[in-house]
Amino acid sequence: MAQYQHLPIYKQTYDILLRTMSATKDFPREYKYTLGQKIKDELIELVVMIYRANSAADKAQHIESIVERVQAIQLMMRLSHAMKILSRRHYAALSEMTDSLAKQAQGWLRSWGKGKTERV
Repeated sequence: MAQYQHLPIYKQTYDILLRTMSATKDFPREYKYTLGQKIKDELIELVVMIYRANSAADKAQHIESIVERVQAIQLMMRLSHAMKILSRRHYAALSEMTDSLAKQAQGWLRSWGKGKTERV
């Protein structure tokens, strides 16, 4: 079984999840169980996807799904901020963290793609 806890992308995602858990506590009731819960669910699924990608023989498809999931999370966070239900302080921190996460996912995809073509 492949180790995934040591991966920077896993650690970053886990940190974002923890920060989001804290940030969504302040959401109004109307959004806490809809948009707030959706963001948390997406992040939890993202952690699982990172595990699966790291364990898979063919990582490309899994990593592409990770990139898409990160973009969806960024969109929901941006929406939350635009609707003024996610504070500027939380949004700034989460935005920076998710940008870093997106770059890591893109880098992982590029590096895995290079390794695959070299092996052929």
